[in-house]
Amino acid sequence: MESTYLGDVKHNAFNGIIPLVALLLSITGCGGEATRYSQAGTVPSPGNSSGVIVSPTGLTAIASSSSQINLSWVASANNTGVIAYRVYRVGALIATTTSTTYSDTDLAALTLYSYTVVAFDADGNASPHAASVSAITQAGSTISGSATVPGAITTPNPTLNSISIEWAISGDVDNNGVVSVRYRRLGDSAWNQGMSLRRVPSGASQFRVMTNKHSGSILDLQPDTTYEIELSLNDPNGGSTTQTTTVTTRPVPVPMAGAPVKTITPSTFAAVAVAAQPGDILDLSPGAYSGFTFSRNGSSGRPIVIRASSGGVAINGTINLDGRQWVYVDGLTINGMIRMNGSSNMAIMRSTINTTGSGIVFQTRSEDNYIADNRVIGVTQWAESSLGVNGNNVGEGIQVTGPGHVIMNNFVQGFRDAISLMESGEADDQYSIDILNNDINLGADDAIESDYCFNNCRIMRNRITNSFMGISSQPTLGGPQYIIRNVMYNVVFEPFKLHNGTDGDVILHNTVVKNGSAFVVFSGESISHSYVRNNLMIGGPGGTYNGFNNGNGQVMQLSDLDRATADFNYDAYGSTLGTFSGNFGGISFSSLSAMRSNTTEKNGIQVDLGVFATTVTFPDSPMTALLPMADFRIRPGSPAEDAGEIIPNVNDSFIGSAPDIGAYELGAALPIYGPR
Repeated sequence: MESTYLGDVKHNAFNGIIPLVALLLSITGCGGEATRYSQAGTVPSPGNSSGVIVSPTGLTAIASSSSQINLSWVASANNTGVIAYRVYRVGALIATTTSTTYSDTDLAALTLYSYTVVAFDADGNASPHAASVSAITQAGSTISGSATVPGAITTPNPTLNSISIEWAISGDVDNNGVVSVRYRRLGDSAWNQGMSLRRVPSGASQFRVMTNKHSGSILDLQPDTTYEIELSLNDPNGGSTTQTTTVTTRPVPVPMAGAPVKTITPSTFAAVAVAAQPGDILDLSPGAYSGFTFSRNGSSGRPIVIRASSGGVAINGTINLDGRQWVYVDGLTINGMIRMNGSSNMAIMRSTINTTGSGIVFQTRSEDNYIADNRVIGVTQWAESSLGVNGNNVGEGIQVTGPGHVIMNNFVQGFRDAISLMESGEADDQYSIDILNNDINLGADDAIESDYCFNNCRIMRNRITNSFMGISSQPTLGGPQYIIRNVMYNVVFEPFKLHNGTDGDVILHNTVVKNGSAFVVFSGESISHSYVRNNLMIGGPGGTYNGFNNGNGQVMQLSDLDRATADFNYDAYGSTLGTFSGNFGGISFSSLSAMRSNTTEKNGIQVDLGVFATTVTFPDSPMTALLPMADFRIRPGSPAEDAGEIIPNVNDSFIGSAPDIGAYELGAALPIYGPR
């Protein structure tokens, strides 16, 4: 069968699409008068009953889009009664319906389709075909460059438990391309579903130009494991393709097998350290050591380890590891700070850092460092005068810049910012960063300041108590930035600081109980491309603390949310005031039903403190004392149980009919927060 062209679109005569000339002949005949369409074998048998069914009349076909034509007709009748209608497209049966309307979908753009309808009754009688009608579908997208042109796939800086994916593209100016993700350990047969990549449109935002791409992460993987990843791009305008790649996660840092151990005392440290070789273990004997600058490098598989295998080791002063590679610090007590500017593949583990300033810092680009199971203690007090960027506070607990860092299972207390990335022009390649399972108390400004994250920063399962701000994202620069399963109690101002035009935050399964409005952001700039699911947030009466008003007990205050790109749903909100009011991108509501009707929160629910299994005290006086972290496991049978949305690679192991809302799944083991 030949193909014909209508405009610039090619059409085939197969699958219910016939050449335009042939269709016109079948409809009008040679003389131009409309005739009934018939095709051998398509008219049903009239059956054995004496009933005669009149053909449906008034059949019309109207194209409503580039892929849909709507049909309608006048009902038929006979002595026994019509029970249904068969709908034919170009002689082929496509549907049976009891209605007198039918919508034919998934059609080709700018294509002529012909239809007829047959009525039939319970006795098997069938009418002749209704007079055939035809319609041409509308033209498809005319946006220049609407098809996706796939570019390079990169997986920069895999961490121990996560893989970042960036798929560069061009075209897709209507931003409707979607990339689905599957992954499996290399050699396994079964695939796991991942979250779809997030579409990041090109543009400029705060010190960075964003390029057209799809970006995202695969979470909760095993260290030192190779994974096969399948990425399927689907763009209805063209460019769809499936590609695969393999990526290996990083191993947990350990000494070299069979490494030589050199026992060191305070008096011999300097001489041994300056001669250290890759693979050496420098084992510090009990005693007081001065701060030092270390000048040697290890190598892959042969790190230099500086450790204390027993207690009683104290480093009094700064440890300077600037520019070092493959050096591990394990089990030391440092009364001072650790510097690692320009370092790579370092590990700071199982150590205690007591400082009057900052704790562990690398303020110039560093790469693939591991900071885990440490106690980092500062001197900032829990007082109203300490709160905020201009408050009476001091120090960064852990501060990093550069890609590939893992900051996990640390206890951090008493700093301006407990864990932070570099800001503004000092931010350098801040992507593929994991901040996991940390226990944070007293961040007088931000508990976690993940500002200027370019993409694929993952802030997951952290516990935050007694902080001014919870998690700062001012801004995410296109993202995505994942904020998942964190718990926050007695956060005074904002649980999520979405400021400076943040773009691309993915906020999932967090639990927040705070003074003031529950989900409050006073930004003054647009909050764009936010994806928010399965969070549980409760507020109540608020106040003003060091000049900052934290809201008046609304369940949501998000006046600067960009509604066109916001995607919120399946969240639980509450206020101890007993009211339910809020603002969603300039839309105010005063009831749960109004929120559901006027926002994207079509499945949002209302909760109160009774949602939890144990008593949770509302922090109505947040500055009176350092409150102990509450138990935020939900009560069986509460509204939050089985009320969430399934999100691949986030809540696959849910228990019950659906995931629970909030940070904890009922019946699941609690995370380990802080040092293991």
